[in-house]
Amino acid sequence: MKYHTAFYRVLTAVLTTAMLAQAPLAKADIVETEALNAQTQLEQDRAKVQSFVERASVKEKLEAMGVGGLVSQGRVDALSEQEVHALAQRIDAMPAGGTLSQMDMVIILMVAILVAVAI
Repeated sequence: MKYHTAFYRVLTAVLTTAMLAQAPLAKADIVETEALNAQTQLEQDRAKVQSFVERASVKEKLEAMGVGGLVSQGRVDALSEQEVHALAQRIDAMPAGGTLSQMDMVIILMVAILVAVAI
């Protein structure tokens, strides 16, 4: 009987120590709204640029310049926050009717050149 009592005491001590060792691993911090919003904005902008690059007309232009689809996706992922935000703003400013101005074509070519140079 004494053997079982001593065994349970040791087992309880070991389990308690193991649980206490795990406690410092859990950490909770307060996240500021601006930081959370900036992260989601970056993700939205990156998705917008990625969907733009995946359009058929843009793919044709990129392939005519020698840039494949997989390479262009990787380059969009490698763009900095400022580049992604600037491109997303330009995409929003484009006309919806399908007519592209010379400035829009320059932007598309800049993206294509960024993709081609990064290879």
